Amino acid sequence: MQNRLYAGQSCSIARALDVVGERWSLLIVREALLGATRFDEFLRNLGIARNVLADRLGTLVHGGVLQRVPYQERPLRHEYHLTDRGRELVPVVLALMQWGDRHFAGPAGPPRLAEHDGCGGAARSGVHCVECDRELTPTEVTTRFNPVYVPKR
Repeated sequence: MQNRLYAGQSCSIARALDVVGERWSLLIVREALLGATRFDEFLRNLGIARNVLADRLGTLVHGGVLQRVPYQERPLRHEYHLTDRGRELVPVVLALMQWGDRHFAGPAGPPRLAEHDGCGGAARSGVHCVECDRELTPTEVTTRFNPVYVPKR
């Protein structure tokens, strides 16, 4: 990764932010989740500068979130498709959207609704215990150091 911002930190969040933590990155992922695949679509939908978009797409490709796929040979042009790693960001994007809806939605409510394709019910992100499968509140979750983790030097 070019310019790893959090290189000295031994933290999975910091390593993830090196790939998706820049201001435009999750918006690019959001657009890809909504079906955008081409550079010009991202450009039009986001209103982002070309050079910034090219840099962020490169970081997302290098980080395994997007894959460049040729769609035209003369001149050579590529689309950007979400990888499995990129699709795994759905709960992250959904959780951030829900948080924004809860705290920053205007009087008309949230601009988008997340729904289950199968039945049309509302989709929401949450935290569940893998042992008892109970949904947890933020105050019921703690983290601790992994006793077998050995940081890379």
